[in-house]
Formats: sequence, C-alpha cells, structure tokens
Amino acid sequence: MIRAAVLPAVGAPLEIAEIDLPEPGPGQVRVRLAAAGVCHSDLSLSDGTMRVPVPAVLGHEGAGTVVSVGEGVTHVSAGDGVVLNWAPSCGSCHACSLGEVWLCANALTGAGDVYARRVSDGSDLHPGLNVAAFAEETVVAAGCVLPVPDGVPLTDAALLGCAVLTGYGAVHHSARVQPGESVAVFGVGGVGLAALQAARIAGASKIVAVDVSPEKESLARGAGATDYVVASDTTARDIRALTGKQGVDVAVECVGRAVTIRAAWDSTRRGGRTTVVGIGGKDQQVTFNALEIFHWGRTLSGCVYGNSDPARDLPVLAEHIRAGHLDLAALVTDHIALDGIPAAFDNMLAGKGGRALVVF
Repeated sequence: MIRAAVLPAVGAPLEIAEIDLPEPGPGQVRVRLAAAGVCHSDLSLSDGTMRVPVPAVLGHEGAGTVVSVGEGVTHVSAGDGVVLNWAPSCGSCHACSLGEVWLCANALTGAGDVYARRVSDGSDLHPGLNVAAFAEETVVAAGCVLPVPDGVPLTDAALLGCAVLTGYGAVHHSARVQPGESVAVFGVGGVGLAALQAARIAGASKIVAVDVSPEKESLARGAGATDYVVASDTTARDIRALTGKQGVDVAVECVGRAVTIRAAWDSTRRGGRTTVVGIGGKDQQVTFNALEIFHWGRTLSGCVYGNSDPARDLPVLAEHIRAGHLDLAALVTDHIALDGIPAAFDNMLAGKGGRALVVF
C-alpha cells in the first residue's frame, strides 16, 4: 500500500490516504518518488479552474527511481533515476507533426484513466495530469518518464518536470530573449524564479522582477533580477521609469490574472513581446482597443509548458546546471511532507515563498 494525497472532489480539501497501486502493465513504469514540486496548476486543478477527473491523486512535477517496468519498456529499467513528464507527446497528431509537441492533442488522455484504488473503500482513482506525483509511488505510461541527466541530484530533478521547463522555455522558446534585451518577470513563484534565471542565462541586460510581496525581493535578486517592483496600480509606469520611459523588450507573465497580463503588456516598449505563462480562469477577461494594438505594435502570446520538448530540452538544462548557471535549489523555499501540501496551497494563495517541494 502507498500513501498519497487524494483530491476526493473538486473544491474539497486533500486527504492523505492509502492507495492500492497495481504493478505496471505493458508500456508502463512504476516509480518511487524522491520529490514532487507543488505547482500552482495543482491548486488550479483542485479548485476547478482547470478540469480534472475525480477522485484523483494530483502532482505533476516529480522525479524518482524506477521500481519496475512493464512489457515493451526499454528506455529505462529498474534502478534508473527519472523525471516525470506530465505531457507526453503522441507523435502523430497535427501539432506533433508540426514539431509543436507542447500542444499535443493527446497529451492528457491518460488523466482520464483509472490507475489505482483507494484502500478504504475501493473507489477508483485518476492520475492528475497523467503522473500522480503526490504519492510515495506511481505507475505511469512509459512516455511519462525521461532519464535524469547526469550530474543532477534526484531530488532537485523534480523541478525540471514543470517549473524549470516552463520558466526556461518561456524565455528561450516563446519570448526568445536575446543578449542585451530587457525583461520583466511578473510573479516570483517557482516558474517566475526559473524565468528570472533563464533571462540571466540569455544575457538580458536588465531583469525586473514584479510581485505583490516585498519579502520576495531577495529571492528574486538571488535568481538574477537587477530590479524589483512591488505590484501596484502603477506597475507598468514604474517599469517604464526603469527603462528610460521606453518599456522592457519582453514581459513574462507567470500569474494568470487579467490585471497582471494587462500590466505586463503595458510595461513593454513599442514592438515589445509579452508571453503569458500563468493559467487564469474564464472569468479573467483582458481587453484591448483596436487603436492601441495598431499603435504599440506589440506581440501577446500564450505559452504552454514553456513551448518545450522535454526530450530536447532536459540535456540543455543539465548543461546549465553542471556549469553552475542554473541553480535548482534556489527555486525551493519550503521542504515539506505529503501532509504539508494544503499549507503550500495556502501559501501560494497568499503570495508567499517560491516552490514548495515534497520530499519523500
């Protein structure tokens, strides 16, 4: 029997429960988790902002050790360290045929499967976002595991599964920040901290971090921010004042709120680029008038999973880690157990801290 954090229903509190996890079938892998990051997307799933079949075991950012593999699995074997990939590409849909694997139409089909049962009542459980990382062990499709790159500690590697791929990808793949450009990152959580480090790696000349919490300034500067702005009604004006009244070349929005997306757009120069990473609800309506779209000539784009291909990008990230350019541990402000996840959700809602990491 395995302990897991179960979401019994949308909007209900998580429950630590024992689950019955089957052995891996053909094309499946069983993984003992070393660590799992608590991402804002997990909170969005629990409160209904994003849909998830329930009851479910959430958690999609994790790493661990392969316990056993099912028939046909050859790229990993028992004892291997692996990163969980919550959005495996099918390789055959239209998006995959274009090389846009982060938009794979079939990436989340596994989330609707029954993968385990609750011991207390035998109820079916679904794997939140395919991988159910909020558990001591999990069973996933073979496409949901990638070998941990050499030189990356297994516990730290959990962060590669979402925060780092998303934050790094937003800067390098979506916004395509160039050396010497200026960047503003809105939201200093796990993804935002990764984006700040990515902007530094890209050679940005000025990196402005924006957050509602003054307490996060030292965290942001440690990740590469050259300037810090406490979010307010004058955020865009404050950022423009830091850039000769021109605005930044690139804004990366990691919050998912209409007011923050609008502020990010307003903070960029004419011809600037805004990449929206944050996941907001349908009630978050952002408005622009036709004249300003023409006048400013800015670009506003969405960004899914950092527009990343994990198989391609993990080796690149590993090189940055080994070279000392990317510090995974700097993203983490809290190390917790499974029963600490609800408090981590509360901290996210309150805008406190960076990434909380469940360590098994």
